[in-house]
Amino acid sequence: MEILWVLMALVMLGFVLLQISRRRRGAVGLVSPGHPDAADPANYGFAREEELDIRMPGPDQDLLDVLDLVQRSQDYRGAQQLLAGTEAKGERRWQRVQAFAGAASLELRQRPGGVEETPGGQWLRVWRSEAPKDAGGAAVHAEFLVQQAWRTATPGTDDFRIIMEEAKAACGDAALLAPGDPVPYIVELSVARGLGYPREEFEQLWLKILDRAPNHMGAHLAALQYWCEKWHGSRDLAYAFAEAAAARAPQGSLLAAMPLFAVFEHLPEVNLVSGFYQSEVVTKALHGALHAVHSARPDDPMQAHVRHLLVFFLVRSERWAEAMNQLMVIDGHVGALPWTLSTDPAAEFAVYRALAVAGYEANGGSPATLPH
Repeated sequence: MEILWVLMALVMLGFVLLQISRRRRGAVGLVSPGHPDAADPANYGFAREEELDIRMPGPDQDLLDVLDLVQRSQDYRGAQQLLAGTEAKGERRWQRVQAFAGAASLELRQRPGGVEETPGGQWLRVWRSEAPKDAGGAAVHAEFLVQQAWRTATPGTDDFRIIMEEAKAACGDAALLAPGDPVPYIVELSVARGLGYPREEFEQLWLKILDRAPNHMGAHLAALQYWCEKWHGSRDLAYAFAEAAAARAPQGSLLAAMPLFAVFEHLPEVNLVSGFYQSEVVTKALHGALHAVHSARPDDPMQAHVRHLLVFFLVRSERWAEAMNQLMVIDGHVGALPWTLSTDPAAEFAVYRALAVAGYEANGGSPATLPH
């Protein structure tokens, strides 16, 4: 079976961030020094638009191989083994939990089942039935319920609340199976947003995450959404949270990029100020994010998330060469903000990439002058 497109949303966070960012990030208002059709991204070795992988922000071949195996065989054991061998407190485990949950959710959406048809995602139900004490399966099940709530019900309705309450209970079960694992609590951050936890309850949940993984970038991005939504999009609270995370970020941590995500969440509906993207708040956030990716480990799975958002801001800031440098690293994968907010992520990414190439060449750049 062809691998179902998985939001990371992953990732990173992808699913959590995709649901609450539901607004206004189109390419309207971009200023190009020349028509992007005049430049050819293929001259730089970039992938064609139809070749762009929208499932994940960056490569994770082990995950893709296991997803393919699970969905073809409907045998959960490959997923169980992959999660068991993935570091509990690392970013990649959280992303893989989201990916498996997203795969099961999308399978169920495509094949809801019937009298003569087995519903999609049956492998996850078998996993929970045959291995009820498996911590990985419990975490995937909790995330599956969260995604089902956002995909199939309207926030504020009884159906939505019922599914979210079930997800909350599943998070508790998963946490009991793996006391040191932050993932069940990170899953619950989405429940906190969906159910509107009061601030005190949210902060108790957040402390449990900080005790287990204080520098977890995915957790911080999910928590940022709580502050954006619970307090009616409060810019001050969201910025304060993001800036505090950046201030305490250890050397090499991508948490220094948090203010850029806060700026993104509070972009104006219509930007009438031509210099907004050269403003102090954007420039400062860009500087922090650029420093973060330059200092981070090359294998940090959250790097791609930051680099994709950097492309968005660097293009809009007309910092063409810097945008091209980011594109050279991430090209080929587009399953990240801001592209996943579009109904056609590959096309949205391709527009910004073409603008970056056009701007770069209009200012004297060429394939020969771009570092590889």
